[in-house]
Amino acid sequence: MITGGQSYVSAPPAFSADGRLLLVCSGRAVSVFSTATAMLVSELEGHEGDVTAVVVVAPPAAPTAAAKLASYCWTAGLDGVLIYWDFVAAEAVRKVQVGLPVHSMVVPNICRTSRGVEVATPFAFISVEDTSKPVNEAKALRGKMKIYDLTKGRQVGCLLAETRKPEKIVASSSGELLGITNKKKLHIWRIPTKDFKPDKIRKIKLRHTKGLTTLAFHPSERIVAGGDVTGRIMIWRGFGNAKFSGESGAKSKGDAGRDGVRGDDDADTCTTLHWHSSRVRFLKFSSDGAYLFSGGLEGVIVVWQLDTGKRRYKPRLGSPLLFFVDSPDSSISCVSCTNNQVYLLKMPNMEVIKSIAGIKLPIASPNLGGCHRIMCGFDYTHRLVAIPTEDYCIQFYNLFDNTEVSEVQVCERNFQPVDDITMHISLVSLSIDGNLMCTVDVKLPEEELGGLVTLKFWNRGSSAGHYSLSTVIYEPHSDAGVSAVAFRPGRGMAVSCSFGGNFKVWVQSSPTQPSDGKNHSGWRCQSVGSYKKKPMTAAAFSADGSVLAVAAESVITLWDPDNNTLVGVIAEALSPVTDLSFVGTSAFLMSLSQSSRPQVAVWNVSNLSMHWSYSLFAEAACCSPDGSEFAVLALLSCPDEGTQADQDGVILLFDAENPSPACSWSVKKARGGSISFVKGGLSLDDTDGSRDGEALLLVYVNGSHEYVIFDPRKKDELAIRRNKIKKVQAEEPAPIGYASIYGDLPKLESAKEVSDIPFIPSDRPWETIFNGSSHVLPPLTKLCSTFLSSLLEKRPVANE
Repeated sequence: MITGGQSYVSAPPAFSADGRLLLVCSGRAVSVFSTATAMLVSELEGHEGDVTAVVVVAPPAAPTAAAKLASYCWTAGLDGVLIYWDFVAAEAVRKVQVGLPVHSMVVPNICRTSRGVEVATPFAFISVEDTSKPVNEAKALRGKMKIYDLTKGRQVGCLLAETRKPEKIVASSSGELLGITNKKKLHIWRIPTKDFKPDKIRKIKLRHTKGLTTLAFHPSERIVAGGDVTGRIMIWRGFGNAKFSGESGAKSKGDAGRDGVRGDDDADTCTTLHWHSSRVRFLKFSSDGAYLFSGGLEGVIVVWQLDTGKRRYKPRLGSPLLFFVDSPDSSISCVSCTNNQVYLLKMPNMEVIKSIAGIKLPIASPNLGGCHRIMCGFDYTHRLVAIPTEDYCIQFYNLFDNTEVSEVQVCERNFQPVDDITMHISLVSLSIDGNLMCTVDVKLPEEELGGLVTLKFWNRGSSAGHYSLSTVIYEPHSDAGVSAVAFRPGRGMAVSCSFGGNFKVWVQSSPTQPSDGKNHSGWRCQSVGSYKKKPMTAAAFSADGSVLAVAAESVITLWDPDNNTLVGVIAEALSPVTDLSFVGTSAFLMSLSQSSRPQVAVWNVSNLSMHWSYSLFAEAACCSPDGSEFAVLALLSCPDEGTQADQDGVILLFDAENPSPACSWSVKKARGGSISFVKGGLSLDDTDGSRDGEALLLVYVNGSHEYVIFDPRKKDELAIRRNKIKKVQAEEPAPIGYASIYGDLPKLESAKEVSDIPFIPSDRPWETIFNGSSHVLPPLTKLCSTFLSSLLEKRPVANE
């Protein structure tokens, strides 16, 4: 079993102390990437729930040689466990049980005095969720902020705060200040980093008129910045001068000199910066405190110069921003985006040097104006999934390697995250061999004017996942939308169905490839068909391509694709059919209806009758290409009940002749999920990567685009397990000596050396001595050793 598709942007990442590694929370594990190559180095696996925080342990102020090589971190997860790791060796050192889901964690540098000597003692400040409180109760305080002694593994002190939900904890670079946002207030604590005692912690609150979303502390001065839901950034200067100094009730300045400070808040001044049009997602001060970085929905990093208020930008990141983290030496930073991508930036010019791309997350839009939801496409042969993205691309993702293969730009159009959605990719379909692809993009009408549907055919390039555009067809079915596209196996033919009441058969005009190796063939319409002017909702070709099945609402019609003649009509289903597929090489056809009267039906094509059916709320279905099996992803409740993320489901495996399921598996997040069979190329039980070409694997992609690959013939539980066969890059050795200071010297081309080719004397050497290429001939001394030796005068050696 293989799992993948985890989110890389669910929590802020963390750099190693030397900045050579980046630790990224990915589902129930932490993925360690090289910042030089953006390749996976190792994974930390040990949590039973999603990892929500990773904190790298800072080295001591005067590190020894051994301390410089230390590589330890703490992680927290929703399983209520804190784990201490050696992340270079990928080994768990110890665990601390919390018992409640942990949503955020910071570990400041705290010292305690023991026998007159200051000893570094790790304390974790965690934000947990009290699961005993009811979720639906409006005023329930489910968020709690606690302190844990990581050495003794127990809680110390009282609760620092109680909130409606768990809040993200932010710490200053020194660890002396901690803060959270809570509605319209900032809660800030001063932590005694030396001789720590919980009762010495002091707290203040800073108020604002709008809801606060994020905050950041200045590295050296008493300055805090907070961002709100409207895009404004407030900067409080001189906060806590009264409370943190121990002067109870005193104020540092008179009320007249406290510009922008509300009421009796403990701060000197409060100024406002404004550029963002919506909520601010992150704030971060530079290491010298001269600049402030901010980001949000616009996908732009704004750099504010604090002294002058001037700003500059890093635009065109292509997606809303979530987190911004810099390395300890500030030479490199990373920014996390909502499209599940992490960019590595070279500072201070913020040049993108590398990117870590995960699987694209679902498009967060309620209804894109289409009549059906966006489905993923699958490349059966190369085991790829094709996912439409919100920036008008198709991402091809390798399911076995858990890596991005490519992105195909479908629409040449600038994408701005803040703009309203005016265009989207409604459909993507691939041939079974992956050589052909078809996409449908829809331009939404503005005030019921200007809508456009475009059908595009693509040819595969030199490698899987890379496609070049072949043919563009505007409004293939007049004003009607395209409901389905299917390719004929082994032939350059495709069919597109329309809600307007017809279907069209498309063929390649010149399927041969010219001498340059690129397929320049175009597509043309060969024929048009319809049935009683009913909307055509689904289509499928048989395994040998001789029969075309088209669903005219609830009626399934059978056609000869070459002559475009109707050869049969199958009885009606309960409701309009949304999916059709022939079950391998058998004589059965599977149909799926997803209306208020759902149905999964199996039809016998030979006698044009229904074989059996079930009333199931099916989300997706797929058929084996060469067997008699098919799988159905069914919801456990009505699709209208609950949210998409909360609905569970079940995968049922059927044999077409038998209505009883052969196997079943319970799955999470079934709403919005997809399933497909893929060609087996690896044995999922062998860790050595042995080949098993006969295996047929089943892929389940849930509503969050996390996926699992398993063998449907084995009745095992779908336990979460990572892929043991990974392309993990070995860690590069650190530069030493001259290279560590000035970098590597340029490589000089050395003189070509003649390889030492083995030479075996022959009785007739003149027949084969000069056979072969000139650059691989042996040297002259070996070719003519006997002749050269005969020319040398041999002198006898006299014994003295």
